[in-house]
Amino acid sequence: MTEPRTTIRDVARRAGVSRAAVSLAFNGKPGVSEATRARILDVARAMGWEPNLSARALNRRDTGTIGLAICRPARQLGLEPFYMEFISGIESVLGERSGALLLRLVRDVEEEAELQRHWWRSGQVAGSVLVDLRRDDPRVPALGALGLPAVAVAHPSLTGPFTALWTDDGAAVTEAVRYLAALGHRAIARVGGSAELGHSAIRHDAFARATAELGLDGGRQTDTDFSGADGARATRSLLAGPARPTAIMYDNDLMAVAGLSVAGEMGLRVPEDVSLLAWDDSQLCRLTRPTLSAMSHDVHAFGAEVARTLFEVLATGRAASRQAPTPVLTPRASTAPPG
Repeated sequence: MTEPRTTIRDVARRAGVSRAAVSLAFNGKPGVSEATRARILDVARAMGWEPNLSARALNRRDTGTIGLAICRPARQLGLEPFYMEFISGIESVLGERSGALLLRLVRDVEEEAELQRHWWRSGQVAGSVLVDLRRDDPRVPALGALGLPAVAVAHPSLTGPFTALWTDDGAAVTEAVRYLAALGHRAIARVGGSAELGHSAIRHDAFARATAELGLDGGRQTDTDFSGADGARATRSLLAGPARPTAIMYDNDLMAVAGLSVAGEMGLRVPEDVSLLAWDDSQLCRLTRPTLSAMSHDVHAFGAEVARTLFEVLATGRAASRQAPTPVLTPRASTAPPG
């Protein structure tokens, strides 16, 4: 059930004052005593009410501000081509509709839930885009209860009441494993993202199934934070181990580039000694030497579709969940039959 929106009238009634007094208290203006101001603020806090900072966003949701919170360090986000392309896709639609994007970086999902709650209650956003959903993600029931209009970038099994847009990561992982197996690789490793993330779990399970079905050695899957440093650490550990894989798949392009550097640092040739394959094809993959094979999809178009779907939710109250095109394999110079 959607949580009823608390109004300034409700706060005034509970505090035993006028609506004008509530407004004066929140704006720090004279006209109410300090004791009354404190009582009003305490009542508002207990009722979960905040002043509306953007009536335009509430009254004209078709051209309002949308929120996006990402759990990443600022420095790392600036290096991730995926989010830069994704945000540019969202912005392309917002520009057409005179809208705006409110972007914040958060430490964890609990901080994001509180931030989204604040954005919605204070009227700063018309709706939000939710990313990096977990299994049993606490944001889903918390924000669903608020009645927050949102589109979730995740498989529908993770998104609860929210409209979902997703790519079939399981099918893409299976295609990549079969490609490497067709080249002759029998020992394949995967450098994945955080195990908490729903899409990482989907990729993990698909990789395990595909390697088992093909009779491959695919038991080595390493979790990381998606950073180049963590990707390098994982690659170093795999290549220094007693049973070195002949091929490694990475959950993003940044880690694959780091893995390429580590292979060179250890005196290994790519692809003669080890093949490398990245997720999220980008300019990074095309600028390395050798160029990196990758799972490619149009992230800019994906971001634009997410924004269009959210505006559909804002205009009609609902939108059908839908699957975006599955990433496809783009072979380049970093993969070849094992030497």
